[in-house]
Amino acid sequence: MNTPQQERGRGRFFVLDGIDGCGKSTQAHRLLEALSQSAEAAGRMGPLHLREPGSTALGERLRELLLDGEAEIGPPSEVLLFASARRQLLTELVAPALAEGRDVVCERFHPATLSYQAHAGALDFDEVLALLTTWAGDPTPDLCVVIEVDPDRAASRRGGDDDRIEARGLEYQRNVAEGFRRCVDEISWVVSVDGEGSVDEVAARVMQEVERGA
Repeated sequence: MNTPQQERGRGRFFVLDGIDGCGKSTQAHRLLEALSQSAEAAGRMGPLHLREPGSTALGERLRELLLDGEAEIGPPSEVLLFASARRQLLTELVAPALAEGRDVVCERFHPATLSYQAHAGALDFDEVLALLTTWAGDPTPDLCVVIEVDPDRAASRRGGDDDRIEARGLEYQRNVAEGFRRCVDEISWVVSVDGEGSVDEVAARVMQEVERGA
């Protein structure tokens, strides 16, 4: 699974994304297990697991604000807050890890902002993409795998209390799913896999895409 980038010492940057309840966290852990085994066999440092927004002190504070059910934040402001958290994550954690030769697995990235805030939030998709690319676009992921699950089924998977964004309801999630499909169609490093089936079946589909890009 080593790539020319790894042979030069750089790690790979993978993202798992999709609508709420798609199983991205479960699949992120499965991918981490596979990459950890590969790194151990090659004598390299193990992969770094990140969540977005979060993982940095700034990112976690912004996460609390963005998901707080009491906060009144419109889609344009949400985009700017997500971009700020992402810029900090890239600078503080992603770029150094890749330079050390570590793979990075991150839950959520640009496709989430484009789907939730731009497409479902009725903002201009291309303008939001340009903003994210300019201010939070380096390093760029080598691959983002969107896990596609029917929004009705995804809603039944979620447990516990909804956060501020999840509470927007099923129709909103359907619009978000449309946004992810647009990301797959328009962004070269974004692909999708069928999220239906067992955890092992979905993990195999994710790994197939990872290996295809290797």
